[in-house]
Amino acid sequence: MNLSMEHIIKALQIERPIFHSEADFQHSLAWEVHRRHPEAIVRLEVDRGTAEQREHLDILVKVGDVTFAIELKYKTKKLDTVFGTEEFHLRNHGAQDIGRYDFIKDIVRVERFVMANADSTGYAIFLTNDDSYWKEARSLTTADAMFRIGENRTLDGQLRWSEATGSGTMKGRESPLSLNRSHSIRWVDYSKLNVKGPSRFRYILLEVRKSE
Repeated sequence: MNLSMEHIIKALQIERPIFHSEADFQHSLAWEVHRRHPEAIVRLEVDRGTAEQREHLDILVKVGDVTFAIELKYKTKKLDTVFGTEEFHLRNHGAQDIGRYDFIKDIVRVERFVMANADSTGYAIFLTNDDSYWKEARSLTTADAMFRIGENRTLDGQLRWSEATGSGTMKGRESPLSLNRSHSIRWVDYSKLNVKGPSRFRYILLEVRKSE
C-alpha cells in the first residue's frame, strides 16, 4: 500500500492553504489520510520509545501489516490574515537554527523507525512561510551551517554545530545528528495568499523506505 503523500498534501493545498499551528497542520493531515484511507488506523503523538527514553511520532498510520511514520514541522513568520471567514494569526517563531536542527532530528527519528520496523515507510515534512529556510545561507560559517536546508542541499553523514556556537543556542540540542542515508532537499510551493506579508508557503517532503 502507498499513502501517496504528495496527493494528500495537494488535497490540503486546496482546502487548507494555511494552518493556525503545527497541531492544526498535524490534525488536518491525519484527517486527510483517514478520508482517503478509511480502513487505516491513524494515531497522533504515539510514544515509540522506552521507559528510559520517550520518543513520540507525530502521526502513525497502520493498514494491515504496513506502517507509516510521519513527522512534521510548521514554522511561521508573523502573519495576520483571513481565509474564507476564518481569521489566522500566525506567530513569529524565529530561531531558525533550532528549527533546522529539529527538522533534521525528525529525519533521524524517521530513519530509525524504518530501520527497526518491517514493512514500514517514513515521511518527514517541513512547511513554512519563512523564506530564510529555503534561501541559501549568505555565509558558510554560521553556527548551523551543517543544518542548512536550502534548495538542492544534500543532508548526509554526521551533522553538528560549528565550534563557535554558543551554549545557549545548543541548550538541549548539543548532540550531533547522524543520518544513515542521503536526503536531497527540494522545496515545493504549497500556497500563496493574496495578502501583504510573508504569505508564500513552501514545503519539503522526504520519504524513507525500507528498500533504500
